[in-house]
Amino acid sequence: MSDTEFNALVLRADDEGKVSQSYETLPNDRLPEGDVTVAVKYTTLNYKDGMILNGIGRLVRDYPHVPGIDFAGVVEASDNPDFKPGDEVILTGWRVGEVHWGGYATRARVKGEWLVPLPSGISLQQSMAIGTAGLTAMLAIMTLEEHGLSTDSELEVLVTGASGGVGSIATSVLSNLGYKVAASTGRAEQAEYLKELGATTIVPREELAEGPKGPLARERWSGVIDNVGGNTLHHALATLAYWGACASVGNAGSFKLDTTVLPFLLRGINLCGIDSATCSKERRIIAWDRLSKQLPLDKLDQASNPAGFADLPDLANKILKGGIRGRSVIDVNN
Repeated sequence: MSDTEFNALVLRADDEGKVSQSYETLPNDRLPEGDVTVAVKYTTLNYKDGMILNGIGRLVRDYPHVPGIDFAGVVEASDNPDFKPGDEVILTGWRVGEVHWGGYATRARVKGEWLVPLPSGISLQQSMAIGTAGLTAMLAIMTLEEHGLSTDSELEVLVTGASGGVGSIATSVLSNLGYKVAASTGRAEQAEYLKELGATTIVPREELAEGPKGPLARERWSGVIDNVGGNTLHHALATLAYWGACASVGNAGSFKLDTTVLPFLLRGINLCGIDSATCSKERRIIAWDRLSKQLPLDKLDQASNPAGFADLPDLANKILKGGIRGRSVIDVNN
């Protein structure tokens, strides 16, 4: 990579709003404002990235734009007292890749307050196998624990959308911590993969997607991490145990929720939204430290799919169709 220019995947929109993609070499003066410049080594692909690359949802308003909501790399220059050249750093969230130019480039410039130091015990490449998905999973687990989740319960923790990025890492960490995990997926061929990650039970998506027959049903789960929304979330809430909590982390099925207040009033349950994008830096550091210690790296590698920079457009199409298992790790210099 040149000292004066960088490579990037650039999005442009025509007068009708149709988004196109191209790989371009840009001068450094095109980098956005920020007090830390990072040589990007790895990035990843999230569902939101897939939407952005395909111009879905009007998540990006200003073009041309460099997407990529996660990246990991090495500090090249810094006016921020918390970082110096040579530091290895991670960025997830803060609407980077949406409003601010992101990690689908070989160089990025951002605010230092958005960065966290790479925790000991994991590599830059492994950090992007974790990425926003893993951070979200750990924040969800932390929230459930703060609402009383304990390995003392005989009930399972339900993870919906379990073969995706958040679900895979949540399943691995929960299992490693000693929880019994019920992993729900709509892809029967992923059952063995989920068992290898530590799931004790596989729940077919259809079983939950129908919704419960009434406002309350038999208690089944000590806690829930839900990636799906809609009827699946409605079913999970109706079958959540007394005083249990559900962490809502996605809406891959639907953003609508048709439920009643009865599970909240009669069982004292909690529905907690997880926002990993603007979570405080202090909480991020705690979550990353726990991930580096409590996520089994062999299972992380098992859930990781290496790819090159040029593979991003094809992978973006696949993730929108549910065609990616685990996490894609993109080497932006390859």
